[in-house]
Amino acid sequence: MTDLKKLIRDIPDFPKPGIVFKDITPLLKDPAGFRGAVTQLCEAIRRESCDIIVGIESRGFLFGAAAALEMGIGFVPIRKPNKLPYETVRQSYELEYGTDEIEMHVDALVPGQRIALVDDLLATGGTMAASCRLVESVDAKVCLCAFVVELGFLEGRKKLAGYEIASLLTF
Repeated sequence: MTDLKKLIRDIPDFPKPGIVFKDITPLLKDPAGFRGAVTQLCEAIRRESCDIIVGIESRGFLFGAAAALEMGIGFVPIRKPNKLPYETVRQSYELEYGTDEIEMHVDALVPGQRIALVDDLLATGGTMAASCRLVESVDAKVCLCAFVVELGFLEGRKKLAGYEIASLLTF
């Protein structure tokens, strides 16, 4: 099995000084590493008996869509505002300095459906918490929040208290 941690590159001072960005592009370019990450995500999703995968823009699309294809289940994107062509539901959330919003098609999920939310990175947890609220606003059930990388020192799990969480790597 490929050591996924070796395929995550640190980029110092990106996007601003003092930040060490965890770059997943070496993992994506490595076929065994990418497959290994998707396989591990699928195992976590199967354990929770999820019906469909919802991926968060944009890197959550890469892992979520690949896992959905591997599992033979559907994939739904959550996007930034005004990127989806059909009627949407929207959720606002707080950032460190201001607010942001995410959207999903109003008919993307059905009440009671068990959802696995997938993103590449858990940092402060704000985007994933908003995604959970968005999914729940259409009466679907979040059964798992899954990540490739978790920055444990940022304590994003605190914003996701009460949700099942799976992270492949923790830094």
